[in-house]
Amino acid sequence: MESILLEYGWTLLILIGLEGLLSADNALVMAVIAKHLPVDQKKKAINYGIIMAFFFRFGALFAISFIANVWQVQAIGAAYLLYLGLKHVIKVRFGKKNEKVEEDKKGESKGKGFWPTVGKIALADLAFAIDSILAAVALALGLPDSPIGDFGGMDGGKFAVIVLGGIAGLILIKYAATWFVQLLEKRPALETTAYVIVAWVGVKLALLTLAHDDIGVLAHDFPHSTAWTLTFYGVLVAIALLGWFAPGKRTSKDDGEGTTDGK
Repeated sequence: MESILLEYGWTLLILIGLEGLLSADNALVMAVIAKHLPVDQKKKAINYGIIMAFFFRFGALFAISFIANVWQVQAIGAAYLLYLGLKHVIKVRFGKKNEKVEEDKKGESKGKGFWPTVGKIALADLAFAIDSILAAVALALGLPDSPIGDFGGMDGGKFAVIVLGGIAGLILIKYAATWFVQLLEKRPALETTAYVIVAWVGVKLALLTLAHDDIGVLAHDFPHSTAWTLTFYGVLVAIALLGWFAPGKRTSKDDGEGTTDGK
């Protein structure tokens, strides 16, 4: 019994760490999506985003078997994250600066208003919730059965570990989102970093889809293997570190001063 408790405790700590990483990414993405809004609307959109993150992740807990077994759900989540991330990265890499200036001047251009922004946050939250619950399930399924009995279609002990890890992630989202909003003002390079992370999480979901029994392109156990798990989180941390230490861009204020002074 002691060995089982130790294994469950260790797994829970690992899961909290993984949920913390995913929650930080989720919070950063919310902050980036809402950054163009006025301050009061930005705070409101972030608050809506946090509420939706709570709702989607708790909803995912009670749809574990559906999310884990229906590959279409995973594929939709992967497609959206890849689209969201790659669209921004390609635009930054190949887009014209003049196009961005024109878009910034419009302010309330198509897709940039308050409710369209909330909608984009909701879709991102949903995709992150799918990834979060799949990561938790993959980790928990490796645990031995507990004497608690079944709950929610799976062993009660494993379900409890998933719930506790999810709650820890949600708490981190609440506090991280506000912090990231402030941080983006100081480190604008984190915006592109956030979208690269989004695309990378999309790759993870895509591999889960390809490894599904009904698809069979990849080996079923590959997305849960130690090698891939270490690779995924190693790259995730590397992307975050590169974004953190990347030189910041000039702020709009600095650009305005430069124009005025003729420098």
